[in-house]
Amino acid sequence: MTQETAGFAALGLHPNVLAAIAAVGYEEPSPIQAQSIPVILEGHDMIGQAQTGTGKTAAFALPMLSQIEPSRRVPQVLVLVPTRELALQVATAFETYSKQMPGVGVIAVYGGAPMGPQLKALRQGAQVVVATPGRLCDHLRRDENLLSTVKSLVLDEADEMLKLGFMDDLEVIFEAMPSSRQSVLFSATLPASIRSIAERHLKEPKHVRIAAKTQTVARIEQAHLMVHADQKPASILRLLEVEQFDALIGFVRTKQATLDIAELLERQGYRAAALNGDMPQAQRERVIESLKDGSLDIVIATDVAARGLDVARITHVLNVDMPYDPESYVHRIGRTGRAGREGRALLLVTPRERRMLQVIERVTGQKVGEVRLPDAETVLEARLNRLATGLQPLLANAVASRGAVRDELCRRLGTDMDTLAAVLLAKLTEGKALDLESVRREQPLTPAAPRERSGDRYERSERGDRPERGDRPERSGAPRTMAPPSEGKARCRTALGARDGVQAKNLLGAILNEGGLSREAIGRIQIRETFSLIELPEENLDRLLTKLKDTRVAGKALRLRRYRED
Repeated sequence: MTQETAGFAALGLHPNVLAAIAAVGYEEPSPIQAQSIPVILEGHDMIGQAQTGTGKTAAFALPMLSQIEPSRRVPQVLVLVPTRELALQVATAFETYSKQMPGVGVIAVYGGAPMGPQLKALRQGAQVVVATPGRLCDHLRRDENLLSTVKSLVLDEADEMLKLGFMDDLEVIFEAMPSSRQSVLFSATLPASIRSIAERHLKEPKHVRIAAKTQTVARIEQAHLMVHADQKPASILRLLEVEQFDALIGFVRTKQATLDIAELLERQGYRAAALNGDMPQAQRERVIESLKDGSLDIVIATDVAARGLDVARITHVLNVDMPYDPESYVHRIGRTGRAGREGRALLLVTPRERRMLQVIERVTGQKVGEVRLPDAETVLEARLNRLATGLQPLLANAVASRGAVRDELCRRLGTDMDTLAAVLLAKLTEGKALDLESVRREQPLTPAAPRERSGDRYERSERGDRPERGDRPERSGAPRTMAPPSEGKARCRTALGARDGVQAKNLLGAILNEGGLSREAIGRIQIRETFSLIELPEENLDRLLTKLKDTRVAGKALRLRRYRED
């Protein structure tokens, strides 16, 4: 057993579920997970009071997957959620946690999508059903016995479901399930309407409550930036160019992310290292000592590995991934502002994480103001300032005799002094652009635009904040030479392209939902004007294409086929 899964293993989860947790890289259960998992595994009904972002999806998904019978091809777990976006998010989580459980199927059932494929997946025996109440009732009208085999029910964000007027639908669903089921209810608040549901439909429920009780330190300057999930690496690099820090600690959720980001920063010339719970204690201590003595400037860490970290020279905390709860956020940013010094804390927020940001602000009583990603002009100014600062001390030691060296280099290279100076500058700056147009060309990021509010909830795109894989739409026409597909991947083609209003995130979302794949299984997506190319797993490709044959995107048939380059 690895060190990172020891905390989860102590909770009594199924070995295959533990294997999936290890693959994801989770190190330790969050508070809501540590308290809820044993209660659910013991078969009790439960009321969990926790905010969005506390890790509550895993709190019910892990124990319920541990109790599923893969050989029984019938619905066994039903999760009710208020919105289509949350249905897709929860279904993806179940798929991730069940990767090591052959035979387990997951289906997301929500409005705005064709009913036929959903009903087909239900009849084929998906054991986990994640649904919005309205669409599930539509299916129940077609098949009243649809939920007769459900053993476990979860009401996720129950207070939001009631706000959206789903009470009548919930009563219909309750009646369609066996009375012997286990029922688990999660809600950020417990108004009278929620308590009434619990009294009528839960049997002697256990209560689990995660209370936020911490406040932040006033001397820490806090700010957040809205970014798309797939733009985080580029956003980090841009921020580091303009932030004037002595030492910085970046927080991520998984062990693998510490390694990936630290490696990225090292390639860019930063003195960076990873810090996670899977590293030997001696190695972790060396990283911390290097940060203290100035041998390192940046450490990318998980929450567990950074416990007790006290380095006075840390001026910045960068929350690359949203923390599970407000208390974790407070602990993270408390790594700066030590010894009476001021500190700065930055938080990267994806569109679907806005609610958690609001929770943090409400609990801490402090506004986390929004700032924009630095533009090309700001990045260029920072580069020039950094270059001038580095060269300034050398001016005092410059001697006239160096002119002879300069002239000799010009003679040997057959060039003039201006060209030589440009070459030396490029070497000194590791090839980073020092002119505005070049900097603009390397700044392709688009800020995550705020979403309009409608009533009590955000209007959501079909797949929420899915990473947008692929480039901008490319014109079809002139033949081009393409790089071979990624290892283990096959390139497939669909006739849907930019002219159809299709984006990479639309294709990605449809394939994830209908194909039952993990996000990592899908390679590059290229959007052209009249068609698109998608990299899919070579193994069992024909079976996957058959599975996707009825899939529709933007109201049109996907019709994927293997792409053969002549």
